[in-house]
Amino acid sequence: MAQKRQQSTKKRIFIVDDHPIVREGLITIINHDKDLAVCGEADEPQEALKAISELRPDVVIVDITLKNSDGIELTKSIKARYPKLPVIVLSIHDESVYAERALRAGAQAYLMKEVVSDNIVTAIRTVLSGEVYVSNTMGKKMLRKLAAGKADTISGPMDSLSDRELEIFRLIGQGYKPSKIAKSMHISVKTVETYRARIKEKLNLADADELLRYAIRWVSSAYEA
Repeated sequence: MAQKRQQSTKKRIFIVDDHPIVREGLITIINHDKDLAVCGEADEPQEALKAISELRPDVVIVDITLKNSDGIELTKSIKARYPKLPVIVLSIHDESVYAERALRAGAQAYLMKEVVSDNIVTAIRTVLSGEVYVSNTMGKKMLRKLAAGKADTISGPMDSLSDRELEIFRLIGQGYKPSKIAKSMHISVKTVETYRARIKEKLNLADADELLRYAIRWVSSAYEA
């Protein structure tokens, strides 16, 4: 589902989120600003990419958890097609897990949903000016890593997972069976099983049951945060 909105001379913002209430909340906040306007919205990647090509927004806001997809992969697709188009990634997940991944994928900002109402306009203006927006806490953490020459080091078990492995791990935690993961990611069940084996090895988990329990706890903690 993609919707186009009335064009104007304001800076145009496109929203990709599979929760209608979240989209409407963002639209209300953004359209309240005199210099910004939401030009369109979508709830899944393919419709989003099609609408972005037609509307040519100035900024795209992407939820990291999308229906049958992943905001990190969508961000990569957007940046591959439109390298100069700023992307802001929103998430309920801990920024220590996803913020650097989002920036590596090409996003210019990472924003936790719990603070989005207070910070989304600031984030939009920041990326429009060509700067990167992250929380003060995350910014300090990244600067410390750079100062210590450890920008690419692994600081925790989740950091050892690739973007695709983390996406599969999240889907496992949401109760997806291998066949459903394969369908949603457009890969084979055999490939999913290969990823699952890598995840178990990297997280030092004994078997599929332990992987499932660990993934469920991780996903649950994100929604409780």
